Amino acid sequence: MSIEADSEWRIVNGRNERERPVHPIKIEVRDLRKSFVKDGSALNVVDDVSFSVRDGEFVAIVGPSGCGKSTLMNIIAGFIQPDQGAVIIDGKPRNKPNAKGILISQHGSVFPWLTVQENLMFGLNGHSPAKKVEIADHYAAIVGLTGFEKSYPHELSGGMLKRAEIARALAVRPEVLYMDEPFSALDALMSLRMRNELLRILAQERHTVMLITHDVEEAIHLADRIMVLSPRPTRIQASFDVPFPHPRKLASPEAQELRVAILRELGVDAYGD
Repeated sequence: MSIEADSEWRIVNGRNERERPVHPIKIEVRDLRKSFVKDGSALNVVDDVSFSVRDGEFVAIVGPSGCGKSTLMNIIAGFIQPDQGAVIIDGKPRNKPNAKGILISQHGSVFPWLTVQENLMFGLNGHSPAKKVEIADHYAAIVGLTGFEKSYPHELSGGMLKRAEIARALAVRPEVLYMDEPFSALDALMSLRMRNELLRILAQERHTVMLITHDVEEAIHLADRIMVLSPRPTRIQASFDVPFPHPRKLASPEAQELRVAILRELGVDAYGD
């Protein structure tokens, strides 16, 4: 991200770091609570969660398995209604999904009976057929799928399929990308490649991003800020700024120090002591 000339310096972990430009609030989460009925009893999943995300910010959410990360994301994206609280997007309550926010999940969302180009054109309402093709081919090129526009999903590798899914989300020009463990099904090398690909895309097109991940290294690689959730019923247990510029050296002492601090919040001793 670019640095504004009038940005101030601050101290982070004992080091002077350039403060990021302050952008307006894009997402405001207020006092969210959500319970489900299981075996006749109430299962409290989300309990009094509040935070905000600024326009253009990349926020990662990590937490123990089963703590309610996906439920929280689905509430924010509008797919689940909270029992209490509100989600405010651009100053307006969010009660249902809309085209300004797109969810990319670990399960995939491309249609297997459509080609890459047809998948990318899906949802491009209000455009002429020629304009839809132009937009689809533009985003296929952005994610490196030029030449595969007429291919069907079953003809693509896992990494290419994930690229198609990201391109499909970007083609509708969402303001917010909600990403629920999007790379969890990929092997470690392909996941790293897709993370780099996502950063390259975000350097070209501005989006506010919320990412759920179980991978602390992935969160440090991508995010501006990392929030750690508590075990269920989930609350915000801790929040960490990630002050390192891109491209990030994940093996640096500073990045490893941050990794250890986050793992400790998750109840994991990185040193095995």
